[in-house]
Amino acid sequence: MSAPVLHLDGVTRIHGEGDTEVHALQGVSFRAHAGELVAVMGPSGSGKSTLLTLAGGLDQPTRGTVRIEGEDVGALGNAGRARMRRTSVGYVFQAFNLIPALTAVENVALPRELDGEKSRAARRLAMAALEEVGILDLADRFPDTMSGGQQQRVAIARAVVGERRLILADEPTGALDTDTGEEILRLLRARCDAGAAGVLVTHEARHAAWADRVVFLRDGVVVDESGADPVDDLLAPEVAR
Repeated sequence: MSAPVLHLDGVTRIHGEGDTEVHALQGVSFRAHAGELVAVMGPSGSGKSTLLTLAGGLDQPTRGTVRIEGEDVGALGNAGRARMRRTSVGYVFQAFNLIPALTAVENVALPRELDGEKSRAARRLAMAALEEVGILDLADRFPDTMSGGQQQRVAIARAVVGERRLILADEPTGALDTDTGEEILRLLRARCDAGAAGVLVTHEARHAAWADRVVFLRDGVVVDESGADPVDDLLAPEVAR
């Protein structure tokens, strides 16, 4: 198998000191390869969101290394990490995080423009991304005139514009109805099938079933890993609580 797009090696993240010290992650090793969607599950406070923030270079580990396409994210410096986030990593959140004063196409084009792309070229890339997620006809609409599902599609287009190789999704269907949520997962799955690596944080076993692998976290530690089918068995102790 080729080198992973994302590789966390022995990653520990500690918040606070002394009596207030919290181990959000403890010695976690994790990989996501091109063409692979990996679901991350676990109870609240298990370290799922911490894993995503470290994977995307939004935070740095206390110990261990995070590599994206072979580059040590911690060695890049602030400017290098910001550049990597703009060009290599796409984020999809439960809250859509769209800029209200910008149209759909302007929201999607903005990361490319921030990276120095000329406005016309950035718009062309943004239109292609909107077409990929099926809402090209909404390009000139503002977020407050769209449904939740439409806004999340814009957020996914923003995450994938420019052929980003790593897509990080934190509960992307949490604010959506069941049918719309399935459509969003289908888009993420298609992007991974096209060659991106994806990491999906979810509480829902039926959503994890879209993944190639499922990693289960508890108290900042990876406690199990499997194919998508046995997820219900892993969740059983939590459901019983």
